[in-house]
Amino acid sequence: MAGLENNISKAPNGLSWELKSVSFYEVRGKLTPKETMAITMINPRELKETEFFDSHCWNKLKAIIFCAVKWNGKNSNDGQLIKVASLDFSEDDDLIKEIKADYDFIRAKLIKKGFSALTGKDGKWIQARTKGTGGINPRTGERRPITRAFYARKEFVKKIFELAK
Repeated sequence: MAGLENNISKAPNGLSWELKSVSFYEVRGKLTPKETMAITMINPRELKETEFFDSHCWNKLKAIIFCAVKWNGKNSNDGQLIKVASLDFSEDDDLIKEIKADYDFIRAKLIKKGFSALTGKDGKWIQARTKGTGGINPRTGERRPITRAFYARKEFVKKIFELAK
């Protein structure tokens, strides 16, 4: 989107902004997020050492350009751009305080119980869950590394869309 390639960089993918797009579909006449939204990969060492407002998770969230795209079904060749919005979150927003609480909970769980203890069940607005293929590589027979990323739950994606009105 916008000529930007997917990357695993910790920095926002623009100079001072992070571009995200999420598919929406209609449920009973209301636009609803089809999926969660990946925020950033988790490096366990960095998560242990980094407070929320110094994290790359916060760096990506604090200046989102959000693109809501209407999903037209599986194997559809087109989509409709519904909304483009710029959201500039500040540290004292109530929603950000709740997201910080999620981050702090996930961080504390990592410190106390380890990387494998992180699950998608944790967090009200953001979750730390597996990312990537995982399992056994059929070509090599070796186990793929387990990776995790922060994701915005569907409820958070919906909230971003509502705030963008």
